[in-house]
Amino acid sequence: MASEYEIKVKGRMTSSLAAMFERHQLDVAEEPVETVLRGRFEDQAALYGLLRQVESLGLELVEVRRLLG
Repeated sequence: MASEYEIKVKGRMTSSLAAMFERHQLDVAEEPVETVLRGRFEDQAALYGLLRQVESLGLELVEVRRLLG
């Protein structure tokens, strides 16, 4: 069963970095400046795949939160 998650990384992503996450909704929070990715993941493996991508790009992970609904 797919679940929706919100993943926050520190700072504002460049457009080329943001393009790597085109399957997800991206927003920028201004205070503090964080990029917020939201999306549905079919299973834990898909979520961990995205988290590995965040790490491999050198982005600082701030928070991972499962959204109810």
